[in-house]
Amino acid sequence: MRVADALPVPAVEPVERAALPGVGAAPRRFAFVGRISVVGWRLIALAAFLALWHLASIPAGKLLLPSPLDIVPAFLDELRSGQLLSATASSLQVFAVGYLLAIVTGVALGVLMGGMPRVGETFEIYVNALNATPRVAFIPFIILWFGLGTNAKIVVVWFQAVLPILINTYAGVQNTDPDLLEAARSFGARRGQLFRHIMLPGALPYIVTGLRLGAGMAMVGTVIAELQTALAGLGYLMAQFGGTFQTAKYFAPVLVLAAMGMFVSQMLKILERRLARWKATQTQL
Repeated sequence: MRVADALPVPAVEPVERAALPGVGAAPRRFAFVGRISVVGWRLIALAAFLALWHLASIPAGKLLLPSPLDIVPAFLDELRSGQLLSATASSLQVFAVGYLLAIVTGVALGVLMGGMPRVGETFEIYVNALNATPRVAFIPFIILWFGLGTNAKIVVVWFQAVLPILINTYAGVQNTDPDLLEAARSFGARRGQLFRHIMLPGALPYIVTGLRLGAGMAMVGTVIAELQTALAGLGYLMAQFGGTFQTAKYFAPVLVLAAMGMFVSQMLKILERRLARWKATQTQL
């Protein structure tokens, strides 16, 4: 036996580290940040944006960039006069009809092109070419064919919104799981049953994405149509206030359009969660 092995080993007591100043304080100091909800962060971002807007409006002046403090009374004046409400109702009518027509035709054509590969391969190149072409270039022809009334506005809104819906529906149907289709065919499922029970549910996330993109394009189409015709609607108010340099009142219809777009987008997100609950379950698995 070695001598070093025979000697007793003294016990070593653990030495406590001195607490460093500031260590552990930072997580506690910023712990409240994690407790702020998404709505809270949105309100903070909105408040910061409005503050920056107000600061930028001071050197720019009321004519070039009115402050939010100038826009609020102008917005209330337009509400009391009833002009903003009537213009909003007119724009909503054009938007709703054109957007609903775009949903029906876009989803139907997308399912048809995706479910029939030969049809999809034939028309895909033309759809992509039309999608790459600025739709504004067709507005003079639409006015010539349909006049300056509501029908022309609805056609413009439909034309703006239908292509994103069609393309996304087509992509969703194309990406259907081939194993599911083969299993359904082996059980004797017909083409209509494949469309209804497999292709459409599988393409639902793509369709909702197309609906959200189409809603934004439909809103843009509504304003463009009303700016071109300059007869009624929020676009008409924007043209009127912009032409007379009433910049504070000009933001009143802009705010209404932004609120309409935000509302439609949130409703479509809720619709996606309700109709595609299986998507979240599949992601967790």
